[in-house]
Parts: sequence; C-alpha cells; structure tokens
Amino acid sequence: MTVRIRVLVVDDSVFFQRRITDILQRDPAIEVVGHAADGLEAVVSAHKLKPDVITMDVEMPVMDGINAVRRIMAETPTPIIMLSAFTREGARATLNALDAGAVDFLPKPQNGSSTLDFVAEQLHQRVLALGRKHNGREEATLPLQRRQATAEQQRREHYKLVVIGASTGGPVAIQTLLSALPSSFPMPILLVVHMPESFTPAFAARLNAQCRIGVKEAQDGDMPQPGQAYLAPGGKQMTLRQRGARIELRISEGLPTQTYRPSIDVTMSSAGLVYPKGILAVVLTGMGADGKQAAQQLKTTGSTVWSQDEASCIVYGMPQAVEKAGLSDKVLPLQEIGPQLVKVV
Repeated sequence: MTVRIRVLVVDDSVFFQRRITDILQRDPAIEVVGHAADGLEAVVSAHKLKPDVITMDVEMPVMDGINAVRRIMAETPTPIIMLSAFTREGARATLNALDAGAVDFLPKPQNGSSTLDFVAEQLHQRVLALGRKHNGREEATLPLQRRQATAEQQRREHYKLVVIGASTGGPVAIQTLLSALPSSFPMPILLVVHMPESFTPAFAARLNAQCRIGVKEAQDGDMPQPGQAYLAPGGKQMTLRQRGARIELRISEGLPTQTYRPSIDVTMSSAGLVYPKGILAVVLTGMGADGKQAAQQLKTTGSTVWSQDEASCIVYGMPQAVEKAGLSDKVLPLQEIGPQLVKVV
C-alpha cells in the first residue's frame, strides 16, 4: 500500500481552505489531514498531526504566517509552502517567511485566473517532492563519482562570468551562496531564479542589503561589472549579447512556448555564445531540468559546470538532471559553493 503525503492546510479563509484541499486531493498520493485558520492554530496542529507538508497563508489573525513558520520550524520542523498574493507587499512578506524557514511559495489559486491550472499542477508537484524528501522516501539515486576535472586548473584564468540558476529552494540557496563572496569578487554574476515579476525587485534589494557584493535586478542594456550580480527579472528572459566591443544584458519578453521565464537554459546558453570556454555555471536546487540543455552546450565549448549535491537541496531535480547526464565538473554541498568560487576565480 502506497503511503500518502499528509498535508496541513493553513488559511483564515474557509473558501481557500476548501479550494486548496480540493486541488490537493485530486491526487490519490496526497491526503489533507487537517486545517487551521490562524498561525497559532497551525502551530498546535503541526504538533498534533505531524504532517509531511504545510501550506501556509501569510496574512492571518491571532498569529500571522511568518511567525507561525518561525514557531513551527523551531518546534516541529516541517516543509512549508507559502501561498500568497503576488503583489509587491506580498513579495516582501513571503521573502520574510522564507527567511523564517519556509522552503517555497506559490500564488493563491484565484477564481478565473489564467494560471489556475499551472498553480494546481505546481502545488501537486511541490507537495509530493517536499513530502517525499521529508519522509526520506525520495527515489534512490545512484551515487555518482564527484569529478574534479583535471582541466579546471588550466581553465581558471579563462573564466569571464559566473551564471547561477535555481528554482524551488532557490532564494535561500542564492542568499547563502552570495553571502560567502567578498566585495572584491573579480567577476560579474548572472542570477536566474524561477520567480514571478513582483518578487524579483524585492529579492534583489534584499540580497543587495545582505551581501558584500552588489546585487540588482537586471535592466536592458546593463554592462556586467566585476563584483556585481544581476538578477533576471521575473516573467522575462535575460540574455547576454555582444555589440561590437560592448557586452551587455538584454531583457526581453521571451516566447510563449518557453516554460520558464526567466529560463536558466536561455541565459546560460547565451552567455556561452559570448564567452566560449569562459563560463562557470552553477545549478542549484529546483524541480525539473532547466539548465541541463545549456550545461550540455557549455561543456562542448569547454566551460565549467558545478551542481549542488542531493543532501543540501530542497528539491534534487535540476542538479540531478545535470549530474546524471555526466555534466557536473563538481558536485558540492551548498555551504561549500561560495568558498569554492572564491578559490577558483
């Protein structure tokens, strides 16, 4: 008998409790085991029910979602997905919840929303992935040898740019990595995180305040500078291009057929065309395989690809795709990636 993923749904709206429950229980592998209408009730229910995953509203009476996350992670650590309005105010609150210990976020499924099916599918996938990891029931992966590429020493002087991609669990991972870099870091960094348009300005500002290097949301025409990180705007594509002697970022709407906007594949591939052999690409935690195609292209031109190891990933999807394809020159725990970047550049 298959063990189901047990979910606690937290929202002060009975309507949204029912909607989220209906979405989740379409999947027979998921069971909603309880509801809570405020943060304090969520803390009590987490103790009592021991769910595998919690979906959490942000704005609630008695105790808000941010403080509830903080209490739950201190007392009964459980993967928590924040469900909030994707406004600028909601973005700041959700980022605060991630700082408190939540691992992921999605927009609330709204009536008549063109993204309702997408949100429902994403909610299913993330609840299953997080629940299986929490219970140690992820599909076993064969241990792959950590390749320390012999050519890497010779390539150090050829690095021109670092490109980092992440998805689920990415905001915290990016913050951890960038916090390890000194203000004198000698190369530009391009950041691609699967985030909505309303979140990237707040995320870039937060990183800029917390890190020693500069961080900004990328703008069309930016010329990448050493010691500066450029975050791809949500809902758009970021590419690198050369115009004569000028190398600059291009921000575009992208194509309707592109699953991710921003896309790690799109940004990394374009960077590889401008700097053959000169890219140090890093693929961090996230669902799916965004980044794998670009990693293949980068490897054919002599660039370097690192990936985050399974143990430190919130979701071992994107890094696993790169590693299993034999594309990772190094497989590293998250805490080691920043210090290793400092050593090799």
